[in-house]
Amino acid sequence: MRRIPDIQRIITPIDFSDNASLIAESAAYIAGKFQASLSLIFVVQNFADYSGFFVPQMGIADMEQEIFASAGEQMESFCQNNEASYKAQGVTSLQSTILMGDVAEQIIEYAAREQGNLIVMGTHGYKGLDKIMFGSIADKVVKAAPCPIMTVNPYTCCPAK
Repeated sequence: MRRIPDIQRIITPIDFSDNASLIAESAAYIAGKFQASLSLIFVVQNFADYSGFFVPQMGIADMEQEIFASAGEQMESFCQNNEASYKAQGVTSLQSTILMGDVAEQIIEYAAREQGNLIVMGTHGYKGLDKIMFGSIADKVVKAAPCPIMTVNPYTCCPAK
């Protein structure tokens, strides 16, 4: 019988939507209970596959780099605003990473590469056109992740304080 590994590293994809704080706080709560580290990741969608759908004012590569730089700034601010709260909950360390590519693939690859023991991710992030264009990221990750996944519905989650 396979032994379930201790949860030492939790990986949480965030998208800076209104739900991101709730998802990250839920992940921090769980990380605190296991005295685990927490890795927050954001993936900049690779738009090269969609270049035939629209003609942006700037080149796609330039747009991706602008988004990547902006995401880095947002992630830094997000972590600074929440780090004290996460540490108070028992998170042993907080890391953040910005990746670029297919969102689901990057989450899966990062979890494998960084030997994550648990992925905590939201069931809802962006809606509307983004969801139609990119599909459900959570569904794709659940089907191919290298470790267990806990999905959190941000509309029903209420982490204990």
